[in-house]
Amino acid sequence: MIHVGCCGWRKAHDTTFEHFRLLEVQKTFYKPPMERTARRWRDQAPADFLFTLKAWQLITHEPSSPTYRRADLDIRDEARDRYGAFRPTEEVLQAWERTRAIADALAVPIVLFQCPASFDPTAEHKEAMRAFFGEIGRQPFTFAWEPRGAWQEDEIAALCQELDLIHCVDPFTSRTVTEHLAYFRLHGIDGYYHNYSDDELEQVVAWCEPFETAYVLLNNVSMWDDALRLRRMLG
Repeated sequence: MIHVGCCGWRKAHDTTFEHFRLLEVQKTFYKPPMERTARRWRDQAPADFLFTLKAWQLITHEPSSPTYRRADLDIRDEARDRYGAFRPTEEVLQAWERTRAIADALAVPIVLFQCPASFDPTAEHKEAMRAFFGEIGRQPFTFAWEPRGAWQEDEIAALCQELDLIHCVDPFTSRTVTEHLAYFRLHGIDGYYHNYSDDELEQVVAWCEPFETAYVLLNNVSMWDDALRLRRMLG
């Protein structure tokens, strides 16, 4: 089973529901919507439509990240070291509870934790991940982790196995180290303005074949058209 969709609302909701059966919600990363908004999306969508979402950046990114500009938060200077990097602080755990509530409202199968390149493979960061995922326990979701930066495959594989995570990658730049379920995010081979060729999309299909289930999310300037072509290739 290969699910294809876009990262974020590229078109009107009705148009999205007409053409696809998958959407990765991006708004939850920057500034989560109200739960009633998420429930409305779920009610509007076809019964077989799948939502996934990115966890709130307060969990993964520190306040120095430029993405915080869209969060509309007033964080005190003395509390800045209590946000991001999977720190098991009250602030991060509250951010998870907000993320979890929206995930419940949307009935998502997968929650994605995308990390910045600054979240490097230090002992402190690894221990923070263990503490965070140990604290929130096993939820009715699959957790996907998209590391960036200087992580080695063996380090990623060890943490994914220990914490029961799916390794999320752009398959044009990295190889996933987990099995059975693939979560591919296509960011553009040479950046956001890349348009995928038919040959490149056929390669994506080939990369999906070894997996029982694959999620393919387009996140480039032509994501809508590229995702439609990929769906047509899959019949």
